[in-house]
Amino acid sequence: MVLVFVENVTNRLQYTFDFIFKIRGVDYSFTLNKKEFIDSKETKLNYSNFNLDSSPTIIPSVLLFEEGITEQELGKSNFENEDCLSIKGVVDPIASVFYILTRYEEYSCLITDKHGRFPYDQSILNSFNWVEKAKCDRWSESIIEFCGVDLSLISRSIEILPTFDIDNTYAYKLKEGKRNFLSRLKDTFRGETKRLVERKDVLNGGVDPYDTFSKIKDIAGRFNNTKIFWLIGKLSKFDRNISIENEKHKELIREIGHSVEINLHPSYASNSRLEFIEEEKIALESVLKRKINSSRQHFLKLRLPLTFQVLEDAGFQNEYSMGFAENVGFRCGTARPHLWFDLWANFPSELTIHPLVYMDGSLNEYMKLSIDESKVKISELYAEVKKYGGEFTFLWHNETIGDYGHWKGWSAVLEHTLNLGHE
Repeated sequence: MVLVFVENVTNRLQYTFDFIFKIRGVDYSFTLNKKEFIDSKETKLNYSNFNLDSSPTIIPSVLLFEEGITEQELGKSNFENEDCLSIKGVVDPIASVFYILTRYEEYSCLITDKHGRFPYDQSILNSFNWVEKAKCDRWSESIIEFCGVDLSLISRSIEILPTFDIDNTYAYKLKEGKRNFLSRLKDTFRGETKRLVERKDVLNGGVDPYDTFSKIKDIAGRFNNTKIFWLIGKLSKFDRNISIENEKHKELIREIGHSVEINLHPSYASNSRLEFIEEEKIALESVLKRKINSSRQHFLKLRLPLTFQVLEDAGFQNEYSMGFAENVGFRCGTARPHLWFDLWANFPSELTIHPLVYMDGSLNEYMKLSIDESKVKISELYAEVKKYGGEFTFLWHNETIGDYGHWKGWSAVLEHTLNLGHE
């Protein structure tokens, strides 16, 4: 038990200490009574501006005792040999955890990329080169050790969690009528002879290059926590999947759903639109004949807090979008599942965030890493999660695991990831 003296108990304070101590199996309690704190024989931490006794003391910044979202003056400092934030000149690893874990910086940033997302290059994690380090976990362990708790007693389990987004069920199959005609016309105009040959072969009974569902089912046989996120939104510029009204598409979804947990991949057009997300959720539930409570945003398109508020209102309980498209790593400083804290409401929600450690496209298309470089990077990320605990959640697509097109040879990177637990 760690007894913590504070001058005031707030929602932010409780939330942060639960993350630092409670989820690691370390009991703690707050006291506002100076005498109780001084007289206690428990392991202690003084998180206040008072000089009480010889107990370990961290001077608090004001962040955990504020309401609302205000501009924070951030700097780079050090706590117990770990790089840490200084907030308005105060070195406070506890407030640093809250700042990164809640994605505080995303609420006030007015700059977005072409998809309306918070840009990685605007993040303090990029500025300080921290994104590939689980900083909230590192600070948490430093704080626990600073209190005098034996770190060998804390919980650090790791779980490999394969996930797949189905943005495009098939390259050619089931795309019939006008859509097939226009696609052939476009390929002809562009001189895409290979695609014309492939399409003809598939429509004559050949194997579609995106049909890698047997491989996904095999992976689910090895990892029973494997998850699929299926895009079923109406056809639009960035939503290009086959209609959920297509009976053969429904049959496929139901068939895959017998082997793998299928969840919703809310469409690009539905982002932050409750009525659209509810419509898509109901449609997929109707096909699967069960309730869905997990989601991941198409294009990892997050707009805080609106996206998460809408998902919570739609009845989702688990969210898997918390990662950067542009870079691998730890967008919220941890791989541990945790409740989303709504800074607008100044209260923790009931929506559990499952951080995303890496996405296939981040490695190949954004970071331009080779296959061998990607394996090294993934091993480094896995080592970080193994050291501090959490879910090693990674994202691939059915169209990227079949060694097709510019993904030739990349199935080896997926297999490398799946074998990490045997190293």
